[in-house]
Amino acid sequence: VQLVESGGGLVQAGGSLRLSCAASTTAGRVGSMAWYRQAPGKQRELVAVIADGGAFRYADAVKGRFTIARDSARSTVSLQMNSLRSEDSAVYYCNVAIIRFGRPVDYDNWGQGTQVTVSS
Repeated sequence: VQLVESGGGLVQAGGSLRLSCAASTTAGRVGSMAWYRQAPGKQRELVAVIADGGAFRYADAVKGRFTIARDSARSTVSLQMNSLRSEDSAVYYCNVAIIRFGRPVDYDNWGQGTQVTVSS
């Protein structure tokens, strides 16, 4: 499984960024797609996840500000981040689950990470 992320950067508080991730696999198909983030000294945390059927869930800290979307035909997932705050600064990671024989069997697939820095 290969995941290629793009879209991080430096933005002022209140600004917006859009992250993208493209997944490719030769064994199985892409199931749920998610974004996690990890700030210095903190554990990696779930930001948003979207299932292959389209259901989604957000961390409370980003509800109303972030939007996750996917294009299943292209196996891509995006994260539109608006009204960014300094506490959103972190390395953001794309994560996907791989489905084989009709069920998710592999969740440990991560992108290289992209830095998001929000200046106050």
